[in-house]
Amino acid sequence: MTKVILVRHGQSEANLNMCFAGQCNPDLTELGYKQAERFSKWVIENYKIDKIYASDLLRAYNTAKPTADQLNLPIIKNINFREINGGKWENVKFEKLLTDYAEDYGLFVNDIGNSRCSEGESVKELSIRVLAELKKVCEDTPDKTILIATHATPIRAIQTILQKGDIFYAKHVPWTPNASATVLKYED
Repeated sequence: MTKVILVRHGQSEANLNMCFAGQCNPDLTELGYKQAERFSKWVIENYKIDKIYASDLLRAYNTAKPTADQLNLPIIKNINFREINGGKWENVKFEKLLTDYAEDYGLFVNDIGNSRCSEGESVKELSIRVLAELKKVCEDTPDKTILIATHATPIRAIQTILQKGDIFYAKHVPWTPNASATVLKYED
């Protein structure tokens, strides 16, 4: 059995500024760096981490860094664990999305599993990308414990598929908070 600990990045500048980050590359805030340190302490006290992966975006990579530094492990950057490609929504304030992209963003808010970012990636496409990479990583690292630092939409997609069986049900799965852990077991 392979154990996977998914961590959502700590608070980012985009979170603080109420922007849709997508694949733009804001860093963590001061609070986000503190959250990464606290997460590191918790995960090291509770798990023996064998391998660390992270989205190549700063906010995820820098969330994994304190753990990697403490354990003297490399961080394997993986673009397949990136946040959704937000298309025209990248780095746009949420209030502006509500007015300028009312129909598309309204669907994202109310029925995320069936939505697509304007001229960007759909949540279904993201779920296929992330789940294929998660399966590959688990099969390449049998019987180990893996830490993956990633983003809110990938974690929500993984949880939806594992709990509900279809991305269509994502509207029934809540967002995970910044610097929170989601633990999975992969076997058979």
